[in-house]
Amino acid sequence: MADIDYFFATLSPYSYLAGMRLEEVAAKHGATIAYKPLDIIALFGRTGGTPPKDRHISRIEYRAQELLRQSRNLGMDFNLQPAHWPTNAAPSSYAIIAAIQDGSGDVGKLCHSILRACWAEDKDIAQDDVIRDCLTQAGFDPKLADSGLLVGAETYAANLEEAVDRGVFGAPFYITPDGQRFWGQDRLDDLDRHLAETKG
Repeated sequence: MADIDYFFATLSPYSYLAGMRLEEVAAKHGATIAYKPLDIIALFGRTGGTPPKDRHISRIEYRAQELLRQSRNLGMDFNLQPAHWPTNAAPSSYAIIAAIQDGSGDVGKLCHSILRACWAEDKDIAQDDVIRDCLTQAGFDPKLADSGLLVGAETYAANLEEAVDRGVFGAPFYITPDGQRFWGQDRLDDLDRHLAETKG
C-alpha cells in the first residue's frame, strides 16, 4: 500500500497548481505515492458536485479570482481560459497509467508536464503529439501514448469507483493509510504535518 493515494484530474487547475509539492512532501518523509487519475466531471456527478460551467455566477467569479490569486502566490504561469479546455482527459490519463505500469521515468514530472501543457502552455492534452512530448520530458518512451489503452480505460474507470467509495469529491485529493483525507493543493502543508506526526 502506498503512503499517499493521490486522486487527480489532468483537466484540474488545482491539480496543476499543486506543482511538484506533493513529490517534495513525499520525498521529505520517505513516502510513496499512488497516482490515480480520474474523470473529474463524472466524480462531481457521483458526489454532489457541479461542473464549473454549471455553477452559480458567484461561484464562477470567485473561482476565477481564487485561481489567479493562488497562481500569483505560487509564482506559476497560469491561463484562466486555456485554448483547449475542456478537452478529452482520457488520452492523457491513459498515458499516465501506462507510464505507471512501465516505471522507467518520473510519474510526478509527467503529471505536472501534462497539467502545465493545459494550464500554462495552451496545448491540447488530448492530442498524441502533446502527450508524447510530455512522456519524453519525464523520461518515458513516447510510444507509451499508444499502448495499454484497454488497461488504461479499465484503470481510469476503477480509479473513479475507488474515489467514490473512499470519500473523494474533488481534485487534487490525498488519502493516507490511516484514512486521513486532504482536499486541495492548499492542504499540502496539512498533509506534510500529518506525515511528520505519524512517522515511525
